[in-house]
Amino acid sequence: MSISLIRHHAAFWLLLAAFACLAVPRANAQTDDEVISIDSSVVLANIYITDRNGQPVGGLEQKLFTILEDGVPQRIESFSAESTPFAAVILIDTSGSMELRMSNARSAAIKFLEGMRGTDLAAVAGFDNDVRVLRDFAATHDLPDVFFDLKADGMTSLNDAVVKAAKMLAARPEKRRAIIVISDGADNSSKYSQKKALQAALDVGASVYTVDMSPKDAPMAEKAAMQNALKSFASKTGGTFVATPGGAEMRDAFEAIVAELGNQYTISYQPAISKQDGKFHTIEVRVARGGLTIRTRQGYIAPKRKD
Repeated sequence: MSISLIRHHAAFWLLLAAFACLAVPRANAQTDDEVISIDSSVVLANIYITDRNGQPVGGLEQKLFTILEDGVPQRIESFSAESTPFAAVILIDTSGSMELRMSNARSAAIKFLEGMRGTDLAAVAGFDNDVRVLRDFAATHDLPDVFFDLKADGMTSLNDAVVKAAKMLAARPEKRRAIIVISDGADNSSKYSQKKALQAALDVGASVYTVDMSPKDAPMAEKAAMQNALKSFASKTGGTFVATPGGAEMRDAFEAIVAELGNQYTISYQPAISKQDGKFHTIEVRVARGGLTIRTRQGYIAPKRKD
């Protein structure tokens, strides 16, 4: 074969490969540079306070609270006590690996809805390859038929589900917001990264409560990988991570989450110095009373200035 013919064939295959790359998008392509339209100019912090016996502490006045950003005290814009209504989005993992645990997941979601007060609102969404809203915000315990016909199939788009929940909560007037995740594994199908999903949750002031549904007998290394993302979402937003095999223990966990959401304080403030550096800024809440355990979000990710 002549050298010119070899070159011709090489150019042809390179051109074909280029077209193939353009025609077939990557299933797991990250879009961290995509803007999520959520207003983060005001920072919200949900605060859960317990005494030495682990019991919730109510009745504290605003004058006892100090909130600091990066160690600097901030002026509190608004303060509400534990009786304030909340809005929550329940995210149910419907990926293929959840097949044997779907009934437990449904039971736990129902338990959460039954525990809500009359002024609280909750929506329900399922996620696998896609995220589907099964029920929009409502104060009733009624669930659509599709909720009971959920089938476990596909991959796990956990990050996309958290972003979707954050966008839903951003449109709500309630300042106390929560995302409850029922899942058995780490993300393997989202277009958003975990950092972007965490930022979306932090931007709307949502506490993320994660319930681990991974198999009890899963290998230790595999289980740890499954739990890392769930633990990160919970710890950084001021929520809790619950490891439970399901059944009665899972229902008890959801009762505890509902009770906690009904016994919180919510503080909002506008940062004294506007930051647009794309970095994580720490939040600390102090209360002028001894013997208390205070749990809230660890901080927030500031938007990045576009040059």
